[in-house]
Amino acid sequence: MRVANLAGRAVLLSGAGAIDIEKAGGGRFPADPQALFERWDELRSWTPDAEPVPFEEADLGAPSPAPRQVFAIGVNYREHAEESQIEPGARPPVFTKFVSCLAGQDAVVALPEGGLTDWEVELVVVIGRRAHQVNAADAWRYVAGLTVGQDLSERITQLSPPQPHQFSLGKSFPGFGPTGPWLVTPDEFADPGDLEISCFLDGERMQHARTSQMIFGVPELIEKLSAVTPLLPGDVIFTGTPGGIGGTRTPARFLAPGEHLHSTIEGIGTLRTSFTGA
Repeated sequence: MRVANLAGRAVLLSGAGAIDIEKAGGGRFPADPQALFERWDELRSWTPDAEPVPFEEADLGAPSPAPRQVFAIGVNYREHAEESQIEPGARPPVFTKFVSCLAGQDAVVALPEGGLTDWEVELVVVIGRRAHQVNAADAWRYVAGLTVGQDLSERITQLSPPQPHQFSLGKSFPGFGPTGPWLVTPDEFADPGDLEISCFLDGERMQHARTSQMIFGVPELIEKLSAVTPLLPGDVIFTGTPGGIGGTRTPARFLAPGEHLHSTIEGIGTLRTSFTGA
C-alpha cells in the first residue's frame, strides 16, 4: 500500500492515479493525512471501491505533515562515522528536527544567508500505532510505512561553539526536513531492512549505500526510542545518513542556490528538492 498527502488530503496511490480516502470511504476515514495515522490498522484492512485519478507529484506534501514527535539519529552508518571521525557507541545519538521544517515533494528551500548547508539522505520511518517498550523482534508491526527524507543541515549553526552543539536548530530551518514522495507500507518490500539509498546533486551521485549497513537498524531504533518515550501514531524517525556528506569532503562542498537534490530509496521513489538564496 502507498499512501500520500495530496494537496492536504490523504490519498491511496494505485497505478498512475490517486484515490481520495475520505471520499472513497464515505467519510469513514479522515481527509487529514495526519489524522489518518490514528486509524492506520483499520485503513490497512480496507479495500476502496473507487477509480484512481491522475495527479501531479508537485502537489504531494509530507506524508506525515504534523507529527507530534520527530526523532533523528546521528552517525548511524559506519562510513559516515568514519568520515566524521566519531566512534559509534552502544546507543545511537538522538536529536530532533522541529516540525516546522518538514516539507514534501519539489520543495524549494531558501538557503540561510552566510550558512554552509549540507545534504544527508535518509530512510524515514513513520509510526502507525502507539509503541512503548517494544522489543526489536516486534518493531516492524508498529511501522506505518517508509519514505525518503533529507536531514538538511546548516553546519555553522549546528557546530559553532560553545558545546553542546545546536543540532536541532541547525537542522530545522524552513524546508530542512523534506520527506516523500509518499509512504510505502513494509509489506511492499522483499526486505524492508535492506534498501539501496542514494542522493544526487545536479546529477552527480554524492551518497550511495544500503540501509542494511545501518549500525542500528529500524527495529533496534524503535526498541531503544520506545524504551524511553512512547512513539505515537504519525511520529517520524530520520534514521541517519550514509557517508558522502559535503562537509567532510576535500575541499568541502555545500549546497548553492540553483542546485537540485534528488534523493532515492529502492522500492519507494525519488524525493526532489531545489534551492534558492535567502
